[in-house]
Amino acid sequence: MKYVVILGDGMADLPLERLGGMTPLEYAKTPKMDELAAKGEIGMVHTIPEGMKPGSDTANLSVLGYDPRKYYSGRSPLEALSIGVPMKDTDIALRCNFVTLSEEEARYEDRTMIDHSSGEISTEESAQLLEAVKKELEADGFGFYVGTSYRHCLIWENGEVAELVQPHDILGQKIGDKLPKQERLCAMMKRSYDILVNHPVNEERRRRGLNPANSCWFWGAGTKPALSPFDGRTGKRGAMISAVDLLKGIAVGTSMKVICVEGANGGLDTNYEGKAQAAVDVLTKEDYDFVYVHLEGPDEMGHQGSADKKIQAIENLDARIIAPIAEGLAGAGEDFRMVILPDHPTPVSLRTHTADNVPYLLYDSRAERKESRHYNEREAAQTGRVIEDGYRLMDYLLEAE
Repeated sequence: MKYVVILGDGMADLPLERLGGMTPLEYAKTPKMDELAAKGEIGMVHTIPEGMKPGSDTANLSVLGYDPRKYYSGRSPLEALSIGVPMKDTDIALRCNFVTLSEEEARYEDRTMIDHSSGEISTEESAQLLEAVKKELEADGFGFYVGTSYRHCLIWENGEVAELVQPHDILGQKIGDKLPKQERLCAMMKRSYDILVNHPVNEERRRRGLNPANSCWFWGAGTKPALSPFDGRTGKRGAMISAVDLLKGIAVGTSMKVICVEGANGGLDTNYEGKAQAAVDVLTKEDYDFVYVHLEGPDEMGHQGSADKKIQAIENLDARIIAPIAEGLAGAGEDFRMVILPDHPTPVSLRTHTADNVPYLLYDSRAERKESRHYNEREAAQTGRVIEDGYRLMDYLLEAE
């Protein structure tokens, strides 16, 4: 038996009037997911423990079977694992986003958060910008490390974990009362604006009609994580396929194989086919039992507030990830169980995460039943089936009935 999790990050949503009261998932053309739902099981799962912030960090730990209340030590430390940053027990890791702030105001505090991802800036451009930041801001006790796209890492030796605001939670808002309370962090963010605002990379981005990456934004602070190996917990050899450092870091921390797919970039134009083929290959050509395929696109489109692009991301997931994986495993003669779900909702109307339950689809290739249903939030909720503790979903998947 082979086991697959396909995670459409932020795929769940709220009904939209312009879609006739449907969600993007409900509106999207998803023939493969609907086919699997008709033969499988749908329901709702609560991936975010009560009292914890909704995010891909806690939610994906849950989906992998790790109770976030026990294992979560912060988001950035997980990303640091992926980047290969050597963390000491006394280090604090922080996410360093490149963001776009408004530029017409005189004071930094009066600026508005325009874009949490600087138009999904490329890693190559980011590396040049981070080098400029490092030259002026890297000092004793602070070190910057390049990640992927707009997502980078700051290590603070003997630092302190504090409540820091996520930039995607304050889109369109003034940043004055959202800045870090720690004077050094706040001063570094202010200085980063002066370093970046007229950098040649940003001047070129403006000429191309793109958002400039004109400030660093620190958040997601945490300590060195201590995760137990996935194979020791489940008895299954697992592999991770994702374009983002968070998921790769979770894989490193849980001793899973990390598969890097060329052209996988976390955006709408990612290498879907490459990710699907890598999933089939690791299960059919290597001695692996489990693969986790993560797609960032729906979440990014939710943050952008674009229903049309989110629908496109979901349709791409269905046609270019789910269908080829299911058909590839079936064609190879493999019995398999597959779970499809979001980690959390990222409603386009809110442009940030919520902690609401998300719909799951569980399919077993040996199933012979067929019912009239589709995979979406509405029909999943109508079943009345709810998994209250998201980390128990993994055990449910691994039950080979």
